[in-house]
Amino acid sequence: QVQPVESGGGSVQAGGSLRLSCPISGFTGSDDCMGWIRQAPGKGREGVASIDRNSKTDYGYFVRGRFIISRDNNKNTLYLQMDSLKPEDSAMYYCATTAGTFGCSSGRLGIYGRTWGQGTQITVSS
Repeated sequence: QVQPVESGGGSVQAGGSLRLSCPISGFTGSDDCMGWIRQAPGKGREGVASIDRNSKTDYGYFVRGRFIISRDNNKNTLYLQMDSLKPEDSAMYYCATTAGTFGCSSGRLGIYGRTWGQGTQITVSS
């Protein structure tokens, strides 16, 4: 069963960088879409980035060019490299998975993604 636990969050100044990690012990047969979602206080969930079994990636428009999602299959770990952080990136970030039957995208992950861990807080100060 997939049980990711997020780590790597923290507080940084605008323009700084952080790298999130999420160990994945293994996918279920249907959860072949994974990635990161975030939720800020008083706001809905946002799909940040996704990666499918073929390592095809997708990003929310608000992080394109700044964030990079990757996966180390040997370590069974998902990463999110976040550069040029902005105050509006402040949120709780969660590792999420969903079935990729109808495609894998950051948008679908934001809507249908299942979160398993407690999340990791990102706070970006101006």
